[in-house]
Amino acid sequence: MADGPIQFPFPYQPYSIQKQFMEALYTALDEGKVGIFESPTGTGKSLSLICGALTWLRDYEERKRQETARLLESGDLATDSSAGSQQASQSQESSDSAEPNWITDFVQKKAERDLVSKLKEDELKRKRREERLELMRRNAKLKYTMKRKQDSEDEEAVRLLKLSKEALTAEGGDVLEEGEEEVIVAVYESDDDNAVPKRSCLDEDDDDLEEDHVTKIYYCSRTHSQLAQFVQEVQKSAFASDIRLVSLASRQNLCINEDVRRLSSVQLINDRCMEMQKNKHEKTEKVQEPKRRRGAAKPVCPFSGYEALQALRDEILVKVQDIEQLAALGKETKACPYYGGRLAIPAAQLVVLPYQTLLHESTRRASGIKLKDQVVIIDEAHNLIDTITCIYSSEVTGAQLCCAHSQLTQYMERYRNRLKAKNLMYIKQILFVVEGLVRMLGGKTGQNPNTQTTPAGTELQTINNFLCKAQIDNINLFKVRRYYEKSMISRKLFGFVEKYQGSGLNLSNKENCKTEGLEGFLQTLPKGQRHTAPVPDENSVADNGQPIMTSPMMQLEGFLFALTNANKDGRVVIHKQGVLAQSSVKFLLLNPAIHFAAVLRDCRAVIVAGGTMQPVSDFKEQLLLSAGVRPERIMEFSCGHVIPPQNILPLILCKGPSGQELEFTFQNREKSHMMDETGRVLSNLCNVVPGGVICFFPSYEYERCVYSHWEKTGLLERLSAKKRIFQEPKKASQVEQVLSEYSRCIQRCSQAEGPLSGALLLSVVGGKMSEGINFSDDLGRCVVMVGMPYPNIKSPELQEKMDYLDKNMPQVKGRTPGKALIENLCMKAVNQSIGRAIRHRGDYASIVLLDQRYSRPAIMAKLPNWIRTSTQVQPTFGPAFASIRKFFMQKKQQHGL
Repeated sequence: MADGPIQFPFPYQPYSIQKQFMEALYTALDEGKVGIFESPTGTGKSLSLICGALTWLRDYEERKRQETARLLESGDLATDSSAGSQQASQSQESSDSAEPNWITDFVQKKAERDLVSKLKEDELKRKRREERLELMRRNAKLKYTMKRKQDSEDEEAVRLLKLSKEALTAEGGDVLEEGEEEVIVAVYESDDDNAVPKRSCLDEDDDDLEEDHVTKIYYCSRTHSQLAQFVQEVQKSAFASDIRLVSLASRQNLCINEDVRRLSSVQLINDRCMEMQKNKHEKTEKVQEPKRRRGAAKPVCPFSGYEALQALRDEILVKVQDIEQLAALGKETKACPYYGGRLAIPAAQLVVLPYQTLLHESTRRASGIKLKDQVVIIDEAHNLIDTITCIYSSEVTGAQLCCAHSQLTQYMERYRNRLKAKNLMYIKQILFVVEGLVRMLGGKTGQNPNTQTTPAGTELQTINNFLCKAQIDNINLFKVRRYYEKSMISRKLFGFVEKYQGSGLNLSNKENCKTEGLEGFLQTLPKGQRHTAPVPDENSVADNGQPIMTSPMMQLEGFLFALTNANKDGRVVIHKQGVLAQSSVKFLLLNPAIHFAAVLRDCRAVIVAGGTMQPVSDFKEQLLLSAGVRPERIMEFSCGHVIPPQNILPLILCKGPSGQELEFTFQNREKSHMMDETGRVLSNLCNVVPGGVICFFPSYEYERCVYSHWEKTGLLERLSAKKRIFQEPKKASQVEQVLSEYSRCIQRCSQAEGPLSGALLLSVVGGKMSEGINFSDDLGRCVVMVGMPYPNIKSPELQEKMDYLDKNMPQVKGRTPGKALIENLCMKAVNQSIGRAIRHRGDYASIVLLDQRYSRPAIMAKLPNWIRTSTQVQPTFGPAFASIRKFFMQKKQQHGL
């Protein structure tokens, strides 16, 4: 810890809670803690994270430099005196008959010399890197020189681009059609885990690429827009001029090769990019191969030149850039921003990346991310348990299984004579596994899944029982997984289907003529080998509104990988929907801690932060303690809001205007008197609340039920007389339109005198409006929560999760962990929804919780601290309504309205 008070370079005088946040964050990083940080939206959380974390990093690197200098100085002195010491030691040992101590002394001295050498080497690399980057910052001539050098390579880039286009549109060859070589799996020689891996397509003999990763902070959040917002905050901070920051994103976001970008799916973009990188690697190989048949040259990306990537890497490290700026820089320098960003990771001090890239182990490894002794900050972490569970859970439908079987069979028949024995063996094993999975759903492969009926029902099984019942327990799934990874069979099959089906590609007429389609190839197969399983189209949509995955094989791959989890850590859910195509098998991860443990173990410190982290008990038990984190390593910090206490009025309402008790249990919430009472409460609130009122319901079904009831009773008409009513749409594509109309309505009402005082938005907990949308100022002057949104207790998956927790977790204050989970899921959803209103220091709003169960001490304790401390429990409606009316009258007077 630094001596004396820490000076944080905040852009303005920080609030006391911001200073407390930064000091607590600094302490957590310095002491290697796992910190749970809660800071409500509107309190400057991002800026506090930046200033607190980067101040610690600056101080840590300075201390490290001082320690290195001290060790180098003492090491040099020790080296100078080592010869004399060794001679004295040897003369003493010669007169002793015991085992010679000079060996121990020699080993010790060698270790010291090695340490000094390593420190010198690291210090030299650091100085070289800093000198190079400083030169680029200050010497504009260097940039112009590099630009001229790059311009001289333009002709070569154009030639490569033309070559790529020619290769992609070339006519067929003499044995295989053009491009088919790329879809045939390479020779798979061995299952030996110790086999020497092939060099990466970007490996080069350059010291800078081999340098150790400097101490860095990995910052991740949910969406690209949140990451871009964070980078913009860094750009405005005092650290902008000297911090080395790199933003990571997908190829879809960063690719600048227009011939690749035009491809219609993310998977096609990834495949084409990897294929071009592989071709580039093969081109640079010096190994002489037998001359193959004449054909078009393989396409190579013109933006993957090594020197151009190096230059782009340095440009990235010199100036803070968000994803859009990075892509623009790549176009300007004619270098790939995707690979340029990856090359910048070792020297970067701050790496900004999405959740998936950090939390998914194989993605993390492929991106070149090394977490050893580094710092990880996970923002918007309130749903971290669910996020990890979703990343490592996997589901595959009967339609996808039948399609994968059909495609792989056709692939095997097409290339049977060109596939080696081991490839054929594993392909047949995968086909055998698929047949077993389809049997478990009550169907058969080789027949149309849309016409096969299955008895409806849901069944949960352990992994081992599922494998036995599917009769695939004799297959070594770990070897199959390794085969998937090494052979890239899913990608090869995807390319095969794209070639013959022609879906997902914006092909010219010439290319369409060249590829006769999968159906044409099927005609060449013997009659018994033909399959009628449909191949999903890229743009097709399932009945539930979700797009069907283009590559069923990749979905199958994810499911088989999931089955390699430990038997106790997951369950297999078998959903039979009456028709094989709609039925599915799903792996449900029960223990997300096993996949988060590596992050916690390797990192120096891990910080999880959010606007609403309460309740944290399940987070600590399920994700931290279960992963082996010692309780003393866990640090909690929760700060209040920047708004004055008089700007928020949270109320728990136990009775409605007619005296009806408000308890919206599943059994009585659809009764007429309960829906009528809800309408009366809202009608009264709309009379005194200006601007916008957001009312959250537990589910879409209940919201529709209440709305329909109000229509019949005339209550909806009375509400509409004071506020224009909007409903949250189920389709995500319609959300923007509804929000825009809602906002315009409130704006018009505030500017013009009339009967309407604003708008009422009927929303759903866990829906599109409950997270990530700000209802600041007049958009959300009152938030109403109808009932308690408990999850469906009858869900087999939830019941299995509860059983797992009851067996593996300790009781929480006399309650079983399963029951605590239900309550925590409910209150997390409530806290996310009611936090939509207060968004900045000058904002004000009322929060009304319509259910007497909120008044229970155990429930109230799970509200955010800044809301809980101001919450009033109102047994009757009269005093509650009076306090709300007084609250808004005072605000009207204060603002001179």
